[in-house]
Amino acid sequence: MTAKQKQNKEIIITGFGGQGIIMAGRILGRSAALGDRKESVFTQSYGPESRGGACSAQVVISEEPILYPYVRHPDILICMSQAGYEKFIVQMTNETILLIDQDLVRPTLNKCDSFSIPATRMAEELGRKMMANIIMLGFCTAVTKVVSLNAALDSVASSVPRGTEETNIGAFKKGFDYGLAILKGRDKKAVGRTGAV
Repeated sequence: MTAKQKQNKEIIITGFGGQGIIMAGRILGRSAALGDRKESVFTQSYGPESRGGACSAQVVISEEPILYPYVRHPDILICMSQAGYEKFIVQMTNETILLIDQDLVRPTLNKCDSFSIPATRMAEELGRKMMANIIMLGFCTAVTKVVSLNAALDSVASSVPRGTEETNIGAFKKGFDYGLAILKGRDKKAVGRTGAV
């Protein structure tokens, strides 16, 4: 079971309609399949109404053929709404990596490693609130390395509306750089703690 868990990466992206959750899942799955040449399965779920209703995307990435397309216990849980977080928290394990939009989600349990980014605020600063999902994808790529940078960049460029490629790539890189900065900060803290011993 543990070997199989290591081969498979199970990801849930959750939020509400209008945030581009489904597109983010599709881009992630495409990055793995076309860019990184791995097996990838993508499924989606909508609430009663698409815009404003709850929605989620599930992506399974593996080196081996994928026999079950649904996520039972996510290795990575990306939350862009409080309702999404509360719905999927029961599926988290101690090994889950939690990524949240810090202005939209307030975690209630501290059971796993978590990272936060003001994705929506950063998108608003770019003048494109709709690009919060792309910023979050960049953040996820930097923090989890679930797909390679080049595969993700190619997938973003080929998935967004024509004429917006450059702006979306810029948004992705903004999230990616933020993720790298968070990791660097954590490494410095870890070195500081080790040095103090």
